[in-house]
Amino acid sequence: MRLFLIRHPRPAVAEGTCYGQSDVGIAEDAATVAARLKPLLPAGVPFYSSPLERCRLLAEALHPAPRFDDRLREIDFGSWEMRTWDDIGRESVDAWAADPLHYAAHGGESIAGLRRRAAACAREIAARHNEAVLVIHAGVMKALAVELLGLPDAAWFSTSFVFGTASLIEDGKLVWQNK
Repeated sequence: MRLFLIRHPRPAVAEGTCYGQSDVGIAEDAATVAARLKPLLPAGVPFYSSPLERCRLLAEALHPAPRFDDRLREIDFGSWEMRTWDDIGRESVDAWAADPLHYAAHGGESIAGLRRRAAACAREIAARHNEAVLVIHAGVMKALAVELLGLPDAAWFSTSFVFGTASLIEDGKLVWQNK
């Protein structure tokens, strides 16, 4: 199975803002990012995308009929959504840092919950296709990298995907990243 993972363009949100499932726009032109990415992607493969605008706009610029799946949305930060990290407060952020995989006291979801839903979606896609493109968020990309590459849970924190880039996972191996 070949999965091309594309991170959405840079969002139109102030630096230091906690955003996950909030539907924010993009600060870059989707067509420009798509033109840069198209040469990296195979023709005629199915495209799946988060329905959030920052992914949807890029998916639509890359493919005439992408499929949208709610399971590919970014992590839900609950009451933290669209607040600055400073506003959330050190005590809350420290509580999250103490158990980041399972913390959901903000009323949203945990990283483990994100991983379960994203992995279920990827398994279904893999059962239907030999290769596919996913236009998604960094949190979803990290969750899928940990899941598909068989990495320890802690690798979620050290894995990084750049805005508007593509990465390829093929048969359980990271072939290239952030192109």
